[in-house]
Amino acid sequence: MPVTDIDQVVQALDGIIAECKARRSRLGFFAALYRQVTVHVREGIANGFFEDGPRMERLDALFASRYLDAFAARGAGQPVSEAWRVAFDTGLGSRATILQDLLLGVNAHINLDLGIAAAETSPGAAIEDLKADFDRINAILGEFVDAAQDVIDDFSPGMNTLDAVGGRTDEGLANFSLLIAREEAWLNAEVLAGRPPQRRPPYVQSMDRRASLLGRSVAEPGFPFDLALRTVRLLESRDVPAVIDALMTVG
Repeated sequence: MPVTDIDQVVQALDGIIAECKARRSRLGFFAALYRQVTVHVREGIANGFFEDGPRMERLDALFASRYLDAFAARGAGQPVSEAWRVAFDTGLGSRATILQDLLLGVNAHINLDLGIAAAETSPGAAIEDLKADFDRINAILGEFVDAAQDVIDDFSPGMNTLDAVGGRTDEGLANFSLLIAREEAWLNAEVLAGRPPQRRPPYVQSMDRRASLLGRSVAEPGFPFDLALRTVRLLESRDVPAVIDALMTVG
């Protein structure tokens, strides 16, 4: 069922999380973290954190719908965007780490979905009115970086291997990826908002290609990071439901 408000988004995410826990699916990692972010956005709307709460709720529902639709389509064997295909294929495999699974979800949802949802929420010149609230979400997202990294460290005792090859510096990798992704998402939103809906598909396709290429670089980073990630995977917890439950405490 389509979601039209943020309560329905949380309910839909709860359903995905329950399904992933039952199936011991690593796709639940991103869903759990996304749920926690959504709950904080809902609290921000209720507490007057945003300039326009109703507009932010519309954005949240449009934004979440893209992930929810992609998840449902993949489950039904239907085509999905290239960026989400990379994320889902990697998450359903056995070679990725928790950190990779989370970053692949962030990549597809931010680098592809967010700009589209923002342009649909505030088309044309109205996109500039959305900028302040768009930026306010960064404050909420920032709260989750350290906490999510703590969960990853608890279940991935080999993460210091990545530090040794320069692949991570505490929360640096996650924070850098998130901030850069959101900056690009805003630029994409401005471009799409300035175009009529019928002229958007070619640009969206180019966004998807860029996001999928970035996703592949996260899934298969190459030497020497692949060797370090192999060590991380060997030491990482295989208790998928426990990791999901831990990510549900973030924030």
